[in-house]
Amino acid sequence: MNFGFYIILAAQFLSALADNALLFAAIALLKELSAPAWHTPILQQAFIVSYIILAPFVGAFADSLPKGRVMFVSNNIKILGCLAMLFGVHPLLAYGLVGLGAATYSPAKYGILTEYLPADKLVLANSWMEGLTVAAIVLGAVIGGALVMPDIANAMLGWWDVPLIETGINTASKLAIAIIVLIYGLAALFNLRIPPVAIEHKPFSNSPIALFSDFWHCFKLLWKDPLGQVSLAVTTLFWGAGATLRLLLLGWSAVALHYNISQAAQLTAWFAVGIAIGAVLAAKWVKLEHSVKVLPVGIAMGLVVLLMIPITNSTLAVILLIVMGAMGGYFVVPMNALLQHRGHLLMGAGRSISVQNFNENLSIFAMLGLYAVMEKMELNIYIIIAVFGLLLAGIMSALYKKHGHDQDSDGRF
Repeated sequence: MNFGFYIILAAQFLSALADNALLFAAIALLKELSAPAWHTPILQQAFIVSYIILAPFVGAFADSLPKGRVMFVSNNIKILGCLAMLFGVHPLLAYGLVGLGAATYSPAKYGILTEYLPADKLVLANSWMEGLTVAAIVLGAVIGGALVMPDIANAMLGWWDVPLIETGINTASKLAIAIIVLIYGLAALFNLRIPPVAIEHKPFSNSPIALFSDFWHCFKLLWKDPLGQVSLAVTTLFWGAGATLRLLLLGWSAVALHYNISQAAQLTAWFAVGIAIGAVLAAKWVKLEHSVKVLPVGIAMGLVVLLMIPITNSTLAVILLIVMGAMGGYFVVPMNALLQHRGHLLMGAGRSISVQNFNENLSIFAMLGLYAVMEKMELNIYIIIAVFGLLLAGIMSALYKKHGHDQDSDGRF
C-alpha cells in the first residue's frame, strides 16, 4: 500500500470519528430538549433518509469528479449540519443535513478504493478501512460519551467562553458538537491531499429522469447478478441490523446494567472492537473468491444476539459484544469486498456504492422504524432483542440456503 492509500484512510478515520461522536451528542441534545424516547430512532432515520432519496444522484456525482473533491464537499455539508444544531435548528432536521453530507461522502469513500487498488487487494483494503472505521467508532463513542458527561462538560465550558462574545455554547451537547465541527474540518483538509486517480470521469447529467433511469438500470443489474445479489442482500441485512443494535444497546444497558448514556456509549465501543478483530481475521483467512462461505457466521451471530437477554454482568456484556462484533466483521468484510468488485465490473465504483447505500439504508430505515414502533408500544427491551436476533438469523439462513453454492469450487467468479 502506498502513501496515498494512507491519506484516504486518515480522511475516512477523522470523518467517521466525527460521525460517531455526533450521534451521542445529538442524542444528548434531544434529552436536553426533553424529547420523547422514540425520537432517538427517528434521529437515526433522519440521518439516513438522504441515502435513500438521493441514491440515484450521489453515485453519478461521485463518478463525475475526483473522489477526494467529492469527499471534501461532503464534509463541509456535515459541518453545516452541525452549525445548524448550534444555532437552534431542531436536531432531527439538522442531523438530516449531516446525513445529506454522509450520503454524498459514502460512494466516494468506498469507490475510490476500487479505482485506486487492484482487485486482489480489495479485501485487505476493506479490512484496513473497516478496521480504522471501527477504531473511529470506538473513539467516537468514547469521545462523544465523555463530552456529554456533566463533570467534563462543566470543566470545559469554563474556558470555552470568549470574552465579550456570546457563542451560545452553554450546554454539554452543544460543546460536544462544536468540538466535532473542528474534527470535520481536519478531515476536510486531508480530503484535499487525496491523490487524483487517472480515470475518465463521467459527466454528471442535468436530467433527474436520466439519472434515475441510470440508477434503476444499475439497481437491476446488481440484483440480477448472482454474486452481486448475495453480497448485496447480506450487507443490506447486516447494516440494517447493526444500526438498530447500536440503539438497542443503549436501551438494554440502561435496564440490564443500569448505565447512563455516557457509559452506554462507551459500551458500544466494544462491539466495534469486535468488528475490527473480525475484519483482521477475514483479511487473513478469507479470499475474495470464497467469500460466500462465511454466511453461516452471520446465522450464528443472530443467535448470539439472544444471549444478551440473560446477561446482567458488565464483564460478560463486554465479552459478548466483542464476540458479536467479531462475527459481524468476519462475514461482512468479505461480502463488502465482493460487492465492490462485482459492482465495479458491472457499472462503475460510484454507481455501485450508491445502489449498495440505497439498499442498506432502506434496511436501516425499515428496522429503525420497527424499533421506533416497538418503543412507542412500550414493549420490553428483551422482547425487542429477541425479535431482532431471530430476524437476523432467519434471513441469513434463507440467504445461505439459496446462495451457499453460488461460487464455483475452483474459485471462478
